[in-house]
Amino acid sequence: MNVCFADNNPDENKITFPFRTFDDETTSKFIRNMKHTKNKLSAAQQKELLQKLKTRFEKNKNRHKGIEWDKVQAKLEANADKLWSLNEMETTGGEPDVVGMDKKAGEYIFYDCATESPAGRRSFCYDKAALDARKEFKPKNNAVDAATAMGIEILTEEEYHALQQLGNFDTKTSSWIKTPADIRKLGGAVFCDRRYNTVFLYHNGAESYYAARGFRGSLKV
Repeated sequence: MNVCFADNNPDENKITFPFRTFDDETTSKFIRNMKHTKNKLSAAQQKELLQKLKTRFEKNKNRHKGIEWDKVQAKLEANADKLWSLNEMETTGGEPDVVGMDKKAGEYIFYDCATESPAGRRSFCYDKAALDARKEFKPKNNAVDAATAMGIEILTEEEYHALQQLGNFDTKTSSWIKTPADIRKLGGAVFCDRRYNTVFLYHNGAESYYAARGFRGSLKV
């Protein structure tokens, strides 16, 4: 089977080329390369992101005692897909930073460390099932799918509490956390915030969404 790409295709969502015909092997390679390129930063973008991460790392040494930036950077430079995910965290307001290391796996752990819930990820309901269940006034996205698209994991309750040991976060906002299956099965979802110098866990319908609620993610590199 041959695949043709023509320059007169009216679908703006498709990439077009001067008329050519590709065999199956070439087409498969082309699609693989497109997927690889999609989640890869340019050299300039990588340089800019690494500088931001280094500056934040050095400014907040209490978050990662005993960890050296040069070793973190070497890991990042060897994992272009992780750099892309960190850039997604950065551009949506997460301010990712190293918070520890999984010594068994040999991986550095990044969390969203913005003071308040990431501004570019707010007004999301919990997951796709919740989004589909809404008949009107649907939010623009859901937290679970957004995290998956970014290549990150939503913080668990345990991880959220660990983050709060490193500073005061979500004192004006709140963040969805990973909801246990038995709660989600009954239509609920859980979120956390910090008030009165105390971390609170709450529940809400998974379909709910608020301008002051986003989600925080984790990434291992």
